[in-house]
Amino acid sequence: MGLTNDIVENWTARVETERQRTSPPDGFRPLPDIPAGRYIDPAHFELEKTAMWQKTWLYAAHIDQFPEPGSFVMWRHGSAPILIMRGDDGELRAFYNTCRHRGAPVVRSATGKAGAVLVCGYHGWSHDRQGKLRAVSDPRDWQDLDRNCRGLIAVRCERFGNWIFVCEKLDVEPLADFLAPVSRFLTHLPLMQLRLVNRREFDVNCNVKVLIENFLEAYHFKLLHPNTTERIFDNKGTSVHLWDNGHSMMLSPNRRKSWVDPGTVGMPEMAGSTAIERDYNPSYCFSPNLIVPIAPTGMPCVAMWPKTIRTSALEVLWFAPDWGGGERDPLWETRIANFDRIVDEDIQLAEPMQETIESRGFVGIPLNYQERRIYHWHEAVDRKIGAEQISPALRVTPSLRDEVE
Repeated sequence: MGLTNDIVENWTARVETERQRTSPPDGFRPLPDIPAGRYIDPAHFELEKTAMWQKTWLYAAHIDQFPEPGSFVMWRHGSAPILIMRGDDGELRAFYNTCRHRGAPVVRSATGKAGAVLVCGYHGWSHDRQGKLRAVSDPRDWQDLDRNCRGLIAVRCERFGNWIFVCEKLDVEPLADFLAPVSRFLTHLPLMQLRLVNRREFDVNCNVKVLIENFLEAYHFKLLHPNTTERIFDNKGTSVHLWDNGHSMMLSPNRRKSWVDPGTVGMPEMAGSTAIERDYNPSYCFSPNLIVPIAPTGMPCVAMWPKTIRTSALEVLWFAPDWGGGERDPLWETRIANFDRIVDEDIQLAEPMQETIESRGFVGIPLNYQERRIYHWHEAVDRKIGAEQISPALRVTPSLRDEVE
């Protein structure tokens, strides 16, 4: 479907409605507070980690990280290290990095290119690039071993455009079905041509929800981004769109419709870009943790990962239209640095907040109309876990069904 003219007109009209309103729309009931325990209760954290994060499609890598057969990346945001590798047939596959003999790692590097055979360094069991067990040491001692049943255990691995997603739950719905509520609005863009421009990852000492929620609202622009985001985008005109499976989008208009980022002049643009990408900041949430703001010349994305109840990892990614051969444009250095500055502004309160949300002064979170993407995210978490598995005191009350498009 992509962004048809009807959708573009509808979305831009909704922005104007947001700019004009002086109160929440008629009929919108105040949202219940989000219980404080969802951020600090160890049992709830484990529920989220095992029932939600390990059973959901998650962004893992970009196709550029796998240029040839044997290219691999070790992905460490699941229940255990997961090896993503391009096979001899060109296909991408994912496996637990666990030898089926005694559990030793088959690969010990974070990234690289595997040889034709991957050999476990403990006892020498060898596997091909498709994860199949090919040989064992001292075969005379293994006369009844069925090598066909002892290959690396597979993890679901599928592509959306040039992005690689994984899911540890084998019977989960196809990635295309999971992403359909949000991906339908991106099909007009050449996603198969996007290249990985830059990637960095670092730890932040806070609960992952503190990070995720920051990127789900524009309410903080004025105070955290006075000289960056606030100068470019009009948060009072931001419209919010909620979709199934926890996906969402906020559309923030440029303060000046003719504004063009000077750091993008001369850079290639995505074919098919519309007024939505040119004159607004459409920031999509691929639930649960990938934030995708789109401009014609590229996408500065962030992904947040839970490590412990008090620590998280923040991954900052840049994707852009193919610029052909050679090195990337020197303008990218400034562009990357500018977005890093915005990210630094976003997380400046994250670690101090971790201290304060563990105090008796933190008893729950009231959310306003503009922040309803956050409540939508929590509702999706509860559906994924199963409300019956969650302590009654920590559940969120389903309240936004009528808001889901």
